[in-house]
Amino acid sequence: MCGIAGILLPPNAADTRALGAIKPMTASIRHRGPDSDGFWADHAAGIALGHRRLAIVDLSEAGHQPMLSASGRLVISFNGEVYNFATLRRELEDIGHRFRGSSDTEVMLCAIECWGLERALRRFTGMFAFGLWDREARMLHLARDRMGKKPLYVARIGRALVFASELKAIRAFPGFEARIDRQAVAAMLARGAMPDRCCIWQDVFKLPPGASLSVSADDMTGAPGTAALKAEVHQWWSLADVAERGRSAPFRASDAEIVEELDALLRLTVRERMVADVPLGAFLSSGIDSSTVVALMQAQSDRPVRTFTIGFQERGYDESAAAGDIARHIGTDHTELRLTPDEARDVIPELPRVWDEPFADWSQIPTLLVSRLARQDVTVALSGDGGDECFAGYARHFLAARFSSLLGMPPFVRRTAADILASLANGAGERLVGRLPASDRLRQSLRGDRLRRLSDLFAANGDQDIYHRLTCVSPLSLAREPEVAEPDAPALDDLVSQLVFRDMAGYLTSDILVKLDRASMATSLETRCPLLDHRVVEFAWHLPTALKVRHGQGKWILRQVLARYVPPRLFERPKQGFDVPVCAWLRGPLRAWAGDLLSETRLRCHDLLDVAAVRACWEAHLSGRRDHALALWAVLMLEAWLDEVEGPPVSAAIEAFEFGLQGS
Repeated sequence: MCGIAGILLPPNAADTRALGAIKPMTASIRHRGPDSDGFWADHAAGIALGHRRLAIVDLSEAGHQPMLSASGRLVISFNGEVYNFATLRRELEDIGHRFRGSSDTEVMLCAIECWGLERALRRFTGMFAFGLWDREARMLHLARDRMGKKPLYVARIGRALVFASELKAIRAFPGFEARIDRQAVAAMLARGAMPDRCCIWQDVFKLPPGASLSVSADDMTGAPGTAALKAEVHQWWSLADVAERGRSAPFRASDAEIVEELDALLRLTVRERMVADVPLGAFLSSGIDSSTVVALMQAQSDRPVRTFTIGFQERGYDESAAAGDIARHIGTDHTELRLTPDEARDVIPELPRVWDEPFADWSQIPTLLVSRLARQDVTVALSGDGGDECFAGYARHFLAARFSSLLGMPPFVRRTAADILASLANGAGERLVGRLPASDRLRQSLRGDRLRRLSDLFAANGDQDIYHRLTCVSPLSLAREPEVAEPDAPALDDLVSQLVFRDMAGYLTSDILVKLDRASMATSLETRCPLLDHRVVEFAWHLPTALKVRHGQGKWILRQVLARYVPPRLFERPKQGFDVPVCAWLRGPLRAWAGDLLSETRLRCHDLLDVAAVRACWEAHLSGRRDHALALWAVLMLEAWLDEVEGPPVSAAIEAFEFGLQGS
């Protein structure tokens, strides 16, 4: 795992000293690769590549980057891991190629030179983002892995094209104009995270998952803008195609046979991710996903696997005891850190600097803390991320399965149901529900906030609107600008599949993977996700929905796999998530901090927010009338991020012109 950066100038640029900015750009992302840095430039061609290395496989100088291919034609700066590189290496050796080291980077270069870029990309199994310069064709190729595990930002700054793993490096290029994209702000406030198709800065974009972008040096003469570059993006792998193929050809084998096949596939993907020349471990909550990954690791390891869990003192948010039970059963070498509320809250001021864009999934706090805990003992950690998206593990998936027939009723019937539920959700309705001769569980399911969400669901108009209402962090519009429209999803045969696709194409890439990448790389820890191997994703799309959601539970098939290794009594618990008590904190120990950021004077400074709506939201939350913690956290993370970026920017201008690179 590493950090990458690059600059491409038009041919015969009058001043190639701007290539020197590669040094401060690369230095700004040192946390992604603290072991060493590397630079390569060709002043005549107007190209410079930078690299920060976190050495994982082949710790010798033979793994140093930027790396040239054996022929010298290709140069790469690469972030990530290709897990099947040993298999590809043997195949290439069989046709006569020889290697000087043992890194996956060298194998990638040989594969691209031998088979061409797209064919090689399709052969790679792993997570990656890279910049590749073809010295003969004078062409820059950028590429990103299928699921978007590794980030890659691209921008036009003046006449230069620049790219990097994080926005810190983009901002370090001389002449960068930090202009906020107001529609991106609206999308972030609605979702709690920046959609992958958006960027907080105008004229910067993220290369989409499963995509590549090839730019000829000659094309730079006309100085193509950001829109022109985005138009040239090529999808070499498409989640929509995978979903449509899978749903049109569901598995026909017995449940037992499919469980057996998934078990074997997951064993393979876990085993591939256990290859490293540095200490390796895993995150372990008490959930289905991480427990499955850890169980499969231990089943294939000859020594106890290192596992790590963060615990909280607040009851109802602490999974550490259950995680410890699972660790003892599996036999791992388990480390648990129980945090005080003060220790958890103390990390909040660091969040804007770590995430680089406004990011408001509050599970970012325990994710950052467990990454720090693990990094004390290991350099690589496996994670269970992706299980909810692949195998339908979110509450919205169960809701869709339970109410899909009702949601398919005529609009006037749904509107009537929505009105009835909305009336029950008010104070009088809640008191009435409290008097019903019903079980505590039923009364809990009829709480006002749940009834309001259900009412909102019945009022929706179509699959896209249903998803929007289920995932929106606030019932209010808090931004001054409207949110950018979501892209259409492919036509799939049931509502659960529609929601799963939108989660995988949007929520996963915009929230889950951003959270994991920034939190882990801030601590120089590599994280690997076996459940997001593209073969697992493709397998999951061939599963009938009944193998994902059954008996009111999600991830049915994954539970069957886990039950082969762990007794169900240890993991069959209500889904809790990686949560923290932000709702209570905002009314208590965080009230002064939040109140300052949410003051009317402060909110008017940037003209990005509907001040009246935000203030009403804050006052309703403080009074206890409504829980607006999700919406308020999004506003607070935006305001805290604005504080961070309005400080002194990374000083690139001076260093850029003082630092000279020897051309190659």
